[in-house]
Amino acid sequence: PHSPAQKLVFNRVNGKRPQVLPQQVSAPEECYTLAHEENVRFIYEAWQQVEQQLDGSRSGESACGPVQYIEKTPNPGLKNFVPIDLEEWWAQQFLAKIENCS
Repeated sequence: PHSPAQKLVFNRVNGKRPQVLPQQVSAPEECYTLAHEENVRFIYEAWQQVEQQLDGSRSGESACGPVQYIEKTPNPGLKNFVPIDLEEWWAQQFLAKIENCS
């Protein structure tokens, strides 16, 4: 008998729990070019630096650096907006590629 496949676990850096999304039964396979993956990696790494600088400025380590913009009167049209969790998205893509290969 086959033993069940080992489940991959991705630890969250920011401590947020992932949203449980229904899996699509027949999702078309997406192909990413090396340039696309490099662009995503660049943006991700740059954003990590911005978040580190923001955390440093909040704790008083730095007098200059990025400033977080917070709206005084939020747009009601964005009331239910949920930002994408890029780490979760990459994890889902990675697992989908593994499942498609097996």
